[in-house]
Amino acid sequence: MSQVSEVAGARDRDEVLHAVSSAVLAVTRHLSVREVLQVIVRSAGRLLDARYAALGVPDDDGSFAEFVAEGISSEQWAAIGPTPRQHGMLGAMLRDAAPVRLPDIRKDPRFEWWPRAHPVLKDFLGVPIMDGDQVLGIIFLSNKRTPGGFTQADQELLTLFAAHAAIALTNARLYERGRELTVIEERTRMARELHDAVSQKLFSLRLTAQAAAALARRDPDRAIREIERVERLAGEALAELRAVIVELRPPELDRHGLVECVRKHAQLLDRLHPAEVVFAFEGEPPGDLPPEIEVAVLRVAQEALHNALRHASASRVAVRLTHRGPALTLEVADDGAGFDEAGVHGLGLPSMRDRAQGVGGSLTVVSALGKGTTVRLEVPA
Repeated sequence: MSQVSEVAGARDRDEVLHAVSSAVLAVTRHLSVREVLQVIVRSAGRLLDARYAALGVPDDDGSFAEFVAEGISSEQWAAIGPTPRQHGMLGAMLRDAAPVRLPDIRKDPRFEWWPRAHPVLKDFLGVPIMDGDQVLGIIFLSNKRTPGGFTQADQELLTLFAAHAAIALTNARLYERGRELTVIEERTRMARELHDAVSQKLFSLRLTAQAAAALARRDPDRAIREIERVERLAGEALAELRAVIVELRPPELDRHGLVECVRKHAQLLDRLHPAEVVFAFEGEPPGDLPPEIEVAVLRVAQEALHNALRHASASRVAVRLTHRGPALTLEVADDGAGFDEAGVHGLGLPSMRDRAQGVGGSLTVVSALGKGTTVRLEVPA
């Protein structure tokens, strides 16, 4: 009997470590706090076989700064209404900072009410996510699929998971704050670069153009020389501006290259979303591509994937990168709801087309209501 318990305990620990690794991986992939929360919630629900899982991060105004849930569709969320307040069982858990395990939450005196469209919860398990004495959030599960509801072992398992989730959540917050500081520093540096180089060049260009205009009638030869100087200054300003823009290149492109960057992004989204996201590369490795080409392809891939997963209700998204001859082709195809392109002005389509045209490429979008969408980008390689 003890051997059976040891085997079960080892299996549970392995599952916890696997679930925690997903949350830690989310941080190392430089995701936002909300995306890390989604990974934590999905991992906890799978770990304990719960139909519903949720995680709330409290704010200072009696509500939640972040609240994510698993098992509820976007349509159900819209029907439920705004983010819950810190009342009822959620408020009690924040105040008491202690685990709660119930066979039926509706029969507990701390339970108050749900919105009309809220799913019916029965068996309930919730634990706080703690950083010392501070409650970072609460994670709770409901409606365990296995008969009998949540057990003491489940509570211990979720408590262990919450302790590791606290590390992932704290690190995600630290990374996000660090990223904000980096963005501010980068904006300051770029403003200085633009001021010191491009803006001064444009100022000289303007003065030269004014001089050329004044000389056009009384000294045409000199005016021509000034206009030639305007052309040279404009070319220098354009080159310096392009150099600044290229520095906005995502650092992961330098670390992994374009193919691995797109592959890793697709694999990460496959773990984060219920939809299946697959990646394939065909042809010869593209080698050293111009930086602006790599940035354009990566950004179009990210935008197309975002649209497929957030707006199309797709169950499968296929990403294919192909390099044959002088062309590099990206295709993102989903089996989602599709749309009438003539009636759609958002979804990042203008931005994707601008990126394609900016590097001498072309973008085509094929979609129809109920038949999915394919985004195809072709750029010179």
